Amino acid sequence: MSDDNTIYIGKKPTMNYVLAVVTQFNGGSNDVIIKARGKAISRAVDVAEIVRRRFIKEAQVRDIKIDTEVLSASSGESANVSSIIISMGR
Repeated sequence: MSDDNTIYIGKKPTMNYVLAVVTQFNGGSNDVIIKARGKAISRAVDVAEIVRRRFIKEAQVRDIKIDTEVLSASSGESANVSSIIISMGR
C-alpha cells in the first residue's frame, strides 16, 4: 500500500476528508487508508461511514487497527496518544 492512498485526519471539516477519500477512489484506487490520532479518531470513523453510506456504496471497511503511540514533548515529558487506521476498499 503506497502512501499516496493514505488520508491523514486532522482538524479540518469532515467533508474535506470525505472529498479526499472519494477523490482517491474515483482516481482509480481500489484501497484507501484513513489514519487519525487522539481527538481526530471520531472524525476518521465519521469519514469512513459517510463515504461508505452516501458516496461510494460498494466501498467496504476491510480492516481497523487501533494502537497507542508514545509521543515525547520538547520538555522531555511523554504522553500516550491513541491512534486508528481504517483500511477501505472496493
